Amino acid sequence: MSVVVRPSAERGHAQHGWLDSRHTFSFADYYDEKQMGFGPLRVINEDRVEPSAGFPTHPHRDMEIISYVISGGLRHKDSMGNGSAIKPGEVQVMSAGTGVRHSEYNDSASESAHFLQIWILPEQAGLPPRYAQKAFPAAEKAGKLRLVVSGDGRDGSLAIRQDADLHATRLAAGESVTHALKPGRLAWAQIVEGGATVNGASVSAGDGVAIKDADTVAIAAGAGGTEVLLFDMAA
Repeated sequence: MSVVVRPSAERGHAQHGWLDSRHTFSFADYYDEKQMGFGPLRVINEDRVEPSAGFPTHPHRDMEIISYVISGGLRHKDSMGNGSAIKPGEVQVMSAGTGVRHSEYNDSASESAHFLQIWILPEQAGLPPRYAQKAFPAAEKAGKLRLVVSGDGRDGSLAIRQDADLHATRLAAGESVTHALKPGRLAWAQIVEGGATVNGASVSAGDGVAIKDADTVAIAAGAGGTEVLLFDMAA
């Protein structure tokens, strides 16, 4: 079993005034040939956006883009005609496919927005773009793993075009969860808040854990509890 921690402090950092962004993998002006992604997982950016600021309309193609709001809110608008607010506990999925243009702005004039922007490579290029958004109540993640994104949309999850499952969990102090991995699968745990141990490795907010050649992923909360995203992906 291989368990490798990607420390929060070693991530790339971009400060644009209106945007403070931490890059787990190479992104934009941050480049590290050893940090180009993990399996089909290509981007995990932890973004903090100042009030009323945001990303102006810009294009994407052939990428599965997931937004996971931690606090505050985002205002989304795209060339497919979608327009919505995304709040904590909600997950947004946009399959860029043949091409889509969109903007994301902080939905508040007084509070910052804090979210994770996740990109996953699709199994197939050139498909029609699509969009989906769904709320996952805290109770569904409390003390257990809740499937929020998957390759087939099962169990009420949002579907993407890749053999990758994304689970979310919120654990109080003393709580733990385990997840079985099929042979050949990769796992990545991203610590959203608090502290935890993941397959024996001690981690805290912003850290990631790359897991290979394991039968299970075991997550145990630290003294202050934790929130974790767990990816289960094809190699």
